[in-house]
Amino acid sequence: MPRFSFLRLAAWVVALIVGAIYGAAGTVSHAYRLFGIPVGLVLAMVAGAAVIIAVRLLTADRWAALATGLGAMGITIVLSGTGAGGSVIVPQSILGVVWTLWLPLVTAFVVAWPERVDRGRTAEAAD
Repeated sequence: MPRFSFLRLAAWVVALIVGAIYGAAGTVSHAYRLFGIPVGLVLAMVAGAAVIIAVRLLTADRWAALATGLGAMGITIVLSGTGAGGSVIVPQSILGVVWTLWLPLVTAFVVAWPERVDRGRTAEAAD
């Protein structure tokens, strides 16, 4: 397990911000429909999952992927409430429920995915 460093902490903060940006974009656009097809929801789901997976693969750090997912979930929760003027970005519809549940499920799946084991590297280290 890698030790704590300020560089890792900075990576977690950046991952949290990136997740919040993707979460905000997905929250605002998830209700868009084109000819009755929920294009916004599909794009938001793909983008949200892709950024969490990309952070996990690029950093090889579960905590960075978790920070990305928490940033996306956090901003989704903040934007899901009723605004000061009574406006609601995420109405209680099937699209809103799917979008709200998608991020925690993807985050849990990506964070829980086992580490990649490099068999060649392990055999060389044993020699």
